[in-house]
Amino acid sequence: MRDKIRGSLIGGAAGDALGYTIEFIGEYGIFSRYGKDGIQSYELDPYSGKAVISDDTQMTLFTAFAVIAERCCAGSGGRYDDLRSYLSLAYQDWYDTQELSFKEVRRSGIYSEKFIKYPDSMLPVMLKNNPELFCRRAPGITCLSALYQRRNDTNSSEEVKSFIASKINNSKGCGGVMRVAPIGMIKGRTIEEINIEGAEAAAVTHNHSLGYISAAVFSHIINRIIFPVGSMTLKEIVEEARDTAARLFADDENIEEMVNVIDKAIELSENSEPDLDNIHLLGEGWVGEEALAIALYCSLKYENDFSKALIVSVNHKGDSDSTGAITGNIVGAICGYEAMEQKWKDNLELSDLIINIADMLC
Repeated sequence: MRDKIRGSLIGGAAGDALGYTIEFIGEYGIFSRYGKDGIQSYELDPYSGKAVISDDTQMTLFTAFAVIAERCCAGSGGRYDDLRSYLSLAYQDWYDTQELSFKEVRRSGIYSEKFIKYPDSMLPVMLKNNPELFCRRAPGITCLSALYQRRNDTNSSEEVKSFIASKINNSKGCGGVMRVAPIGMIKGRTIEEINIEGAEAAAVTHNHSLGYISAAVFSHIINRIIFPVGSMTLKEIVEEARDTAARLFADDENIEEMVNVIDKAIELSENSEPDLDNIHLLGEGWVGEEALAIALYCSLKYENDFSKALIVSVNHKGDSDSTGAITGNIVGAICGYEAMEQKWKDNLELSDLIINIADMLC
């Protein structure tokens, strides 16, 4: 289990870092610069010498922190007894890392600590102690504006019981789905509960149903890979996730579109056409269902080849870091941390913190 969780989190960060380099470069620029197969390995930051992560991995770490906090605090008589409260507080913490300096937060206390005292057992993964997280890596405008609105609407967003019901926008951007892999790492809940909590985590900032249903499907897939039921193939897991979402969100006006894009990703992964042509048929990944579909295509086609899946998932004209991150989460969980090529582990920004959080989740 630990190897899968490490693999998923490091894999997601690896895809994020690889794709972040070319996120805003068109395909002509990518292939002119890196050759006909595109970028193949990290381009290291000249100042830090690291492959830098984007807001995708930052927010994934804060999601993981919320999962850990809910378990640790529940076991020590914590104030809250539901995951959504901790998710809300954790995302407000991330918001502060984007709006305040490390010194300002150290002086005033991170947002969530105004409401709760975390147990000492969480000190190794307290994200506020990492100055490297206090930097903007192309954060999503919807994420920032939604968290600002949540904070000011309620003074403390943990009061919201359902973010799906508490709509503040109609965005289906991929900023909801790209961060929810840790929801799938929760053990002891039904698969339906995992779906709903994944959707709720995305709906904190993205309230179009395709934005949060994508997150439900993604959480389901991660959960089934890490906690397998029988000997399901990845395709069977994806189909089960599709069918579960169709049942849970049967009354949603967009559910048919969600089902169709998943079916299309499955179908395309089984043909022999060039990967880039197939990815073009799925979109560019700027919105939730497209980012998930591209990641599913790459994961299904190359589930036994982590490096190939990662490389294919980022070399296109769309939201490369998000499609890379989601693909890395999925295929990283399948292959596990130990089986990854060393080049994806070396020089990855915050890799020690990511490993610590993975082990704490485990």
